[in-house]
Amino acid sequence: MNTPDIGKNLPSPGHPAVAAYLADGYDSVVGMSSRFAAAICARLLRLQTEEGVHGPIAEIGAFEGRFFIALAHALEPGELALAIDIFSWPNPEVKDRFEANCFRHGINPGQRVTIKGDAGAMRPSDLIGHAGGRKLRFVHIDGEHSRAALAKDLALATACLDEGGMIVLDDMLHPGYPTLMVAVQHYLDANPEIVPLCIIDRETIVGAAKFVLCQRRWFERYQTRMLAIFKDQIWPLGADFEPHWCLVLSQDTRLAQIT
Repeated sequence: MNTPDIGKNLPSPGHPAVAAYLADGYDSVVGMSSRFAAAICARLLRLQTEEGVHGPIAEIGAFEGRFFIALAHALEPGELALAIDIFSWPNPEVKDRFEANCFRHGINPGQRVTIKGDAGAMRPSDLIGHAGGRKLRFVHIDGEHSRAALAKDLALATACLDEGGMIVLDDMLHPGYPTLMVAVQHYLDANPEIVPLCIIDRETIVGAAKFVLCQRRWFERYQTRMLAIFKDQIWPLGADFEPHWCLVLSQDTRLAQIT
């Protein structure tokens, strides 16, 4: 099957349905996540599948579904995508728009579960129950942008994470939310079994950077594969989390010229 052209220096997302959505549909859904990050995350889901990691995924802060639809298209048959949101901003009709966007772009009710509520008030057993009793292989956190809310979302995601799972954090290093990094560093200090797997660089100030986290015991296994998969998107210097080092994936991999 031919893969649609999804833009300059974007990696293949590993799924024809994701590529088609990114090429002709992504921009039609209201949202702020970048196409570059969506392509990377879809390919990471494919990497998990190739490494024998299967199961449901979740997005905290689904909004109108732009990023959620890309993730859902990257799932294998029988896998479930959970969309969690308070669905009240900017108006209550946002939930209807989310459902309509999913339907329009081919994500059917049997493939997804829509959960209207505050993830920060959920217990791990609640979320796992929505996932049919299974832990999650991938959680994208794009909820309320406060330290307290992010800390709660991280705790929930970690408690529900399956072996080989990944947690993706949106709007990292965004100038509008400078204190989120405080919550992330506190979390990493308190959870040494979790490490950054990579940073997905910003596309614009709106399409901000994401951090991808994984279990420490999976880091080398995933990184070895990613060095080949994303060879054209790797920024040479990487990210130093003192002392942990991880990849930076970017559309612009140039280094500053020193004259």
